[in-house]
Amino acid sequence: MYTDPRLAALRYLSTQLRVRIAAVRSGDLERGALSLEWVAIAIVLVTAALALATFLSGKLGDLEKLIPN
Repeated sequence: MYTDPRLAALRYLSTQLRVRIAAVRSGDLERGALSLEWVAIAIVLVTAALALATFLSGKLGDLEKLIPN
């Protein structure tokens, strides 16, 4: 059985967010800071990855139906 790549991506992003929040709370503001450009790039990359994963899961499902039992 395999894990869904979307769940893995969300788990990774939530972990990174927790790390950054912990860095900001500890007073190390430089380590927790993100520029607006990096936030925009991350949003675009995550959106593209989720769209691709959704598209490919649909295509793979269609191809699996073609395989005879």
